[in-house]
Amino acid sequence: MNAPTPRPLDARTPTDSPQATREPVTTREPVTTREPATPAPRTAADPPRAPLRVTLCRDPREFQALGPQWSALHRRCRTATPFQSHAWLHSWWRSYGTGGRLRLLLVRRGDTLVGAAPLMLVHRPLPVLVPLGGQISDFFDVLLDDDCADEVAAALVRGLDRLARTCVVDLREVRPGGAAERVHRLWPGPRRRMDDSVCLELPVAPLPELMERLPSRNARRFRAKLRKIESLGIEERAVPAQEVPHAVDNLLRLHGMQWRGRGVTPEHLRPRFAEHLVRATRQMVRDGDAVLTEYRMDGRVVAADVTLMSAELAGGYLYGADPQLRARKVDITTMLLRHDARQATESGRRVLSLLRGTEPYKQHWRPETVTNQRLLLAGRGAGPLLALYVAAVEGRRRAGETLHRQLPALRRLRARLNSLRADGAGR
Repeated sequence: MNAPTPRPLDARTPTDSPQATREPVTTREPVTTREPATPAPRTAADPPRAPLRVTLCRDPREFQALGPQWSALHRRCRTATPFQSHAWLHSWWRSYGTGGRLRLLLVRRGDTLVGAAPLMLVHRPLPVLVPLGGQISDFFDVLLDDDCADEVAAALVRGLDRLARTCVVDLREVRPGGAAERVHRLWPGPRRRMDDSVCLELPVAPLPELMERLPSRNARRFRAKLRKIESLGIEERAVPAQEVPHAVDNLLRLHGMQWRGRGVTPEHLRPRFAEHLVRATRQMVRDGDAVLTEYRMDGRVVAADVTLMSAELAGGYLYGADPQLRARKVDITTMLLRHDARQATESGRRVLSLLRGTEPYKQHWRPETVTNQRLLLAGRGAGPLLALYVAAVEGRRRAGETLHRQLPALRRLRARLNSLRADGAGR
C-alpha cells in the first residue's frame, strides 16, 4: 500500500513539497539551562505575534538540520522526556527508520520552531502514524513551546487532522501529563484512550532520604549493602563525550554477560542498537542530557550505566555489570540507585524514573506506579477504521495475557520433554 499523497496542512500551510521540507534553519540560539523559562504574561500593549505555520517534513536531511532548533524547543517544553530530544530521535531514525516513512509535523512562528510531532507512517496492514523511537524508547510525546502551548497544540491538531484523513494515529507510551494529552483533548474526530506500559517512579532525593520510605528492617539491610560497596572501594567516573563509543562497547559487553542464560533482550545485542546508543549518548552527554558512568574496582571497569535526563526527569536507561560483583555480594541496584539519586538531586530534577517494568528489584524501594497512555486518533471520516484497529489491538492484548498465564505450564512441559530426550539418549 502506498503512502497517502500529502495535502496542505491548513489555510496558511505549505504542502510537504521539496521547497517546504528544505526550509533553511535560521535559529541557532545557545541554551544555558535545562530549566524551561517561565513566560512573561502578555498584555494588551504587546505587539501581535506572527501567525503559526504548519509544515510536514519527510526529508531526513532536514530532520538532521533541525537539531539546534529542535533542542531549543525541547528545553522550552516542560513535559518533554529525554526520548524526545533530537539526539535520541535522529539517531533512532538512522538506525531503525525506513526510507519514505518519515512524517515530522512542525509548527513555526516566523523562523522559530514552537511545536513538533515526531511520527512515521507504517502499515499494519492498515496505514498508521506511529511515534519515532519505537520499542527501545520508554516514553513518547509531542513538543509544545510552554509560552504558547495551547495555541501550538491547536495548530498541531489542524495539521494532524489533514495528515490522518486515511489512517489511524497511534501514540503509544505517553506519560501522564504529557503534551500529547492536549492534542487528544482537542481532536475533532474519533479518538480512544487505553492503558499502555506500567512505569515506576521515585521522588528525587538523596539515597538516605529514599531509605526513609522503607520499613526499618529493610532500611538497615540496604545500609549494610552500601557499607559493602564502600568497603570494596568501588569508584564512579563520569565518561566524557569523546570516550563514549568505547564505554558503550564495555557497557553492552557487561550487559550481555550479566544476562547470559537469563533471557537478555535480543535487541540490546544487535549492532544497530549499539550504533544508536553510541550516537545518541555521545551527543546527549555533550548537551548535558545524559550521564554515562563507569564503576571501577581495582582499576577495572566492573559496571556501567546510562542515565538520560530532561528538564524534570532523570531515568536509568541501561546498565551492565560483571557477574563477579554478585559473587562478591554487591547489590548492583543499590549501587546504581545511589548514583542516580545523587545525580538527579544535584541537577534539580523532580522525578527519578525507573522507567518501564515492575521487576521485583524495583519494588523494594516502594515506588509510585505510573501507567503510560495509548492515545488513538482517526480522521473524521475514519471512525470504522479506528474501530477495526482498536479491535485488533485488544485482540493482541488478550492473546498476550493468555500466553503470559500459560508460560509456567509451557516451561514445565519443555523441561519435561528435555528430560525425556536426555533419558532416551542415555539408553
